[in-house]
Amino acid sequence: MSDMRKVSHRPARPRPPTVLGALSRGAKTLDRAGVFFGHGSNNAEDDAATMLFHVLDLKTTPGPAVYRRRLTLRQTEAFDAMLELRISTRRPAVYLTGRTWFAGLPMRTDARALIPRSPLAELIENQFRPWIDPARVKRVLDLCTGGGCIALAAAYYLSKAKVEGMDISDEALALARENSRDLRLSRRVRFAKSDHFAALKGRQYDIIISNPPYVGEREMRSLPPEYEHEPRLALAAGKQGLDSVRVILKQAARHLTPGGLLVVEVGNTEMRVRHHWPRVPFMWLEFERGGGGVFLLTREQLQRHVR
Repeated sequence: MSDMRKVSHRPARPRPPTVLGALSRGAKTLDRAGVFFGHGSNNAEDDAATMLFHVLDLKTTPGPAVYRRRLTLRQTEAFDAMLELRISTRRPAVYLTGRTWFAGLPMRTDARALIPRSPLAELIENQFRPWIDPARVKRVLDLCTGGGCIALAAAYYLSKAKVEGMDISDEALALARENSRDLRLSRRVRFAKSDHFAALKGRQYDIIISNPPYVGEREMRSLPPEYEHEPRLALAAGKQGLDSVRVILKQAARHLTPGGLLVVEVGNTEMRVRHHWPRVPFMWLEFERGGGGVFLLTREQLQRHVR
């Protein structure tokens, strides 16, 4: 009698992909869906990696061996679900993971504040050299602090300085304080509510740094859907995108110490700023890792401008 074997009519489950295979498939899926990249990553591969590494609970960039590992079925399903959510809602990847990095520091991020992505990180990591001697920096102000990433990075890299972060949004300030506790910087960083300089009562700083709202009305209407998940208050700045910058240029000098610096990011509103204030001697900074639209002025230059 011939050997009889039981034959299953159920289809065999596909073998889970490797980490590298899942990344490749995820990136292709995102590219085909036409989502926008620009909130912590600028391409499909990095966006997919952000979500997959979150699913795998990887805290740092993995070594080569990790890419050869196979996902479990549960990990594969979780990654697929996150990809689907990214595409269907157009929420930025780091809003889905709730975590991101800024200047090498881990940060919580959610819809209470803008996603950290400023080129100012590079300047802070370099301790504002060569524009000021880090040893002389005692007080720093981060205006329009949002989730606190700039203020906290400044405190981390300028370990002797006291830092204040000001914002008009109670929700953003709550997130900033959570990040401060996570990084154990609460003793040197203070967050408070203020409409620009209104609550500062004459206090002065060696550095004022700001990533304020700078998006004009026309540009706001044309932004990709991903931006709709970020607080409008942190983006929109009047008809031309200059409302916040105008206040900063007018009032910053009185809050700077002699030789103090004002550093402001205005992104793609740079040309509008140049056109609107043609006599102001802006120093436009360049960054090795890319990005631009950041100007620097000294207290003395600002005083001459105000006059």
